[in-house]
Amino acid sequence: MLNQYETVFIATPVLSENQMKEAVSKFKKIITDENGEIVHEEDWGLKKLAYPIQKKSTGFYHLIEFRADPAAIAKLETEYRRDERIIRFLTTKMEKYAVAYSEKKRARRSAEQTQETE
Repeated sequence: MLNQYETVFIATPVLSENQMKEAVSKFKKIITDENGEIVHEEDWGLKKLAYPIQKKSTGFYHLIEFRADPAAIAKLETEYRRDERIIRFLTTKMEKYAVAYSEKKRARRSAEQTQETE
């Protein structure tokens, strides 16, 4: 049984764009290697932190929604801890209402984008 999860991680702000893409692809590969399925991802970019972490006041935020076996979460979080580029992370299991809300929000956002392009 695959559960749906949402993970957000903050990478150190000193990374180049290529290094950030490499970090994101590394974590996506971990998910897919564990028979997970990426549902959605968002790059929130460089944001100011609420409080300094490791003497840094900004960080690159990235969100990944995915379906995976619960055992895959332990491996993913272990890799977050080992990677010196990641300063914070949070992975949560989404309940059915959160999944429905997220799908509605994505549908509404894509509808707005198609209206803007017309």
